[in-house]
Amino acid sequence: MLSDAEWQAILISLKIAGTAVGWIMMPGIALAWLMARYEFRGKALLDGVMHLPLVLPPVVVGYLLLISLGRQGFLGQWLHHWFGITLPFTWQGAAVAGGIMAFPLLVRALRLSLEAVDVKLEAAASTLGANRWRVFFTITLPLAFPGLLTGTVLAFARALSEFGATITFASNIPGETRTLPLALYTLIQSPGKEDAAARLCAIAIVIAMLSLLTSEWLARKAKQRLRERDG
Repeated sequence: MLSDAEWQAILISLKIAGTAVGWIMMPGIALAWLMARYEFRGKALLDGVMHLPLVLPPVVVGYLLLISLGRQGFLGQWLHHWFGITLPFTWQGAAVAGGIMAFPLLVRALRLSLEAVDVKLEAAASTLGANRWRVFFTITLPLAFPGLLTGTVLAFARALSEFGATITFASNIPGETRTLPLALYTLIQSPGKEDAAARLCAIAIVIAMLSLLTSEWLARKAKQRLRERDG
């Protein structure tokens, strides 16, 4: 049986990961479409900046968030003054950290899927009178849906497992920012908590596997529907 603290860590992790994916979804789709469809000056630089969270130590990302979004940061000071928003040491801040770390995975998966969409289909829809937005939402995005789904699940799993950026930017506060990885870390540091740590480790593996299996099942369903529609 899980303790109340362990259940709390699981629920906080799911809330933070879901929120993280939710706020990066629209920017991720827009950036993936931009990178897949257009060539422009500075594209390589933008691509490099977008992938920085994958190669930087997560603690560095957390520190950059702290100095930029903290109350004395150049963005955090503005957010606090005008909107009363304080992100460090809150679950919303943990969602921001998880979203930043997961963002490249979402964009990369969707970009590869968008690049595989035949632009002739989009051109044909345009010649039949569909505007750019209708082409995107009725042709491009449905054909790229498997990539969107894969990117979403990968982003969710990455946000769920985030540790370094979260503990640096949002700390390890019970009931607020203590996610599953942070709770596991706390248990490992506590003598006599080996059984509880093993339980949380097993739960993390189960959640990750369920996410991957669900992604595979939904991707197959999406491909089957596309074949049925085309057929």
